[in-house]
Amino acid sequence: MPRLSEAARHVVFPSGIVESVWPRVQPRLAGVGISFDPWQQGFSTVALGLDDRCKYAATIGGVVATIPRQVGKTFTVGSLLIGLALEFPGLRVIWTSHHLSTTKNTLQSMQAMVMRKAMRPHIRNVYTNNNDMRIAFNNGSVIMFGAREHGFGRGMDAIDVLVFDEAQKLGLKALEDMVPAANQARNPHGALVFFLGTPPRPEDDGEAFTAKRSQALEGNADDDMVYVEFSADRGADPMDRKQWRKANPSYPHRTPTDSMLRMRKNIPDDASWLREAMGVWDEEGDNRAVTAARWAELEVPEAPEGVRSYAVAFSFDDSRVAVAGARKPVAGPIHVELIDAVASSRDAGVAQLVWWFCDDPSNPERWRSAAQIALCGRSGATVLYQALRDAGVPARVLKLVTTEEYTTACAMTLDAVRDGSLSHLAGQGPLDASVTTAEKKARGTSGAWGWAVPGGDETPVEAVSVALWAARTSKRKPGRRATVSF
Repeated sequence: MPRLSEAARHVVFPSGIVESVWPRVQPRLAGVGISFDPWQQGFSTVALGLDDRCKYAATIGGVVATIPRQVGKTFTVGSLLIGLALEFPGLRVIWTSHHLSTTKNTLQSMQAMVMRKAMRPHIRNVYTNNNDMRIAFNNGSVIMFGAREHGFGRGMDAIDVLVFDEAQKLGLKALEDMVPAANQARNPHGALVFFLGTPPRPEDDGEAFTAKRSQALEGNADDDMVYVEFSADRGADPMDRKQWRKANPSYPHRTPTDSMLRMRKNIPDDASWLREAMGVWDEEGDNRAVTAARWAELEVPEAPEGVRSYAVAFSFDDSRVAVAGARKPVAGPIHVELIDAVASSRDAGVAQLVWWFCDDPSNPERWRSAAQIALCGRSGATVLYQALRDAGVPARVLKLVTTEEYTTACAMTLDAVRDGSLSHLAGQGPLDASVTTAEKKARGTSGAWGWAVPGGDETPVEAVSVALWAARTSKRKPGRRATVSF
């Protein structure tokens, strides 16, 4: 059986580890009949490593494990928590998953572990009600379970160990809400935070998990993080059993071939299988929704005539704004153009847009040429809406876009790019950059998504998406045509 250094593709841990709590926990587990393979012992040693202050060396950056399905994640980390709970009376642990169904499965697995004959004398009770899922130990330790989708964990305090399961679906908001629960940890060695997951899908809100991986592999982890990755080679044949062994140190002696084949039957998509069963991460750029080549194929030499609609998109923090136009011809693709994209204060951006729609000398009352002016993005959209109303633009022309309408616009635009029902002019650099670097970022748990441009500006692609949506959905006819382009 392989050691951790032989089994994992990447192992990063703090250089300041001088000893580990694992030698104290291992006898506790052995006493209740739990034993670890060599790779699991290595993982436990670095996860529970102590620095020269006798504090967990990873207490700041956390313990991050990107680990495929069927490797034994729940057994490994769950057993580690049981050992810690036995060694440190009064230990408080939270195990949180994204979905309630995953949380229930984890509790059931750990319930089976703690209800074995050797463990029972240490367990006061196991609570399995949806509103109260926990394992209570006779020494006062407790492991609590809950789903992030239901808001579990917010407002708790004095947590010694926090486990983020399904970390590939861990949004920054949930991270910000829950990590403070460990600020008042009572364990003498400090708090520990575990991040456990498979490589994120393009539609997953995996920003936090991806950032942890990038920090570790780029050497920017500040020497306070444990990072372990189990994965097959990029480009591996999905059915290559040698690659299965590379990704899964439990295969085949603990995870039999039949189990892998059964999982494959239920994950027939190769890309999903490579992520979930073989641990292969997408390369940077793999998640981009629109390639530069496809975007270039949609270029036209000039804009067609058609009914005009406009859209304004503010960034999340209102520091950037983009305005775009769309023309809906009698027949053929809807044409979109980026009119402007600027970095500006919200108030300055609003003032400029009111001037452009209502007072621009080259085209006074430009708003009259619009079937619809759709506005999206945080408070900036609301402020602009009221400013345009105050300037005389009637409510029938304006539309404050809801989150659902925004995500519909994003999906509609991607479909239009794929089926060719959209056109644009060549040479719009900010728009080209925004579109061809945009990724799909999950919004909520329904499968809806919006645009994200890591390290760039998402407002141009958002503006043209909302303009396209406005052109397709508006039934209103404008009062008169504009005298200049858009």
